[in-house]
Amino acid sequence: MAATDNAQRKPRARDKKGSGPKSSLADQDLLTVTIHAKTGQIVKIERVNGPDAHHELTAEEKASLAKESGRATLEAIIEQAFEAGIAYVLGDEGDEDDPMESENDANLRHLLLRPLIENSAAKRLIRRDVLSRAILKTLIDHATGSRPEARG
Repeated sequence: MAATDNAQRKPRARDKKGSGPKSSLADQDLLTVTIHAKTGQIVKIERVNGPDAHHELTAEEKASLAKESGRATLEAIIEQAFEAGIAYVLGDEGDEDDPMESENDANLRHLLLRPLIENSAAKRLIRRDVLSRAILKTLIDHATGSRPEARG
């Protein structure tokens, strides 16, 4: 009976969720990222050129996209949070008015903090597998509108 029910159903119209001003996918710069659900590992990244046109990014395209995206990585953010914790314990407020650090300052921070992080409980936080699962969970939370602080 299920087979005949399926055969008699009409195809559904696509959901018009989020429809606003008319624009085609070709007008937008969109990416699809395929992520392994259990590990959070990125399997591939594709550029979407239209509803049925997409291609996997080349190494050069990935490098260009990374350059356009800025220098912030999760590892750098964890280092900055670690540094902020140390500054707080030492009673040093730091320079909160200058959120953009120079490349030299970022390199120096990395050289000084990485050994401290590696020898602390925070070491687990910079492991690739932990970061990958955290990225996936964060993406899901953002997509569903879920807020971590609202959960118990």
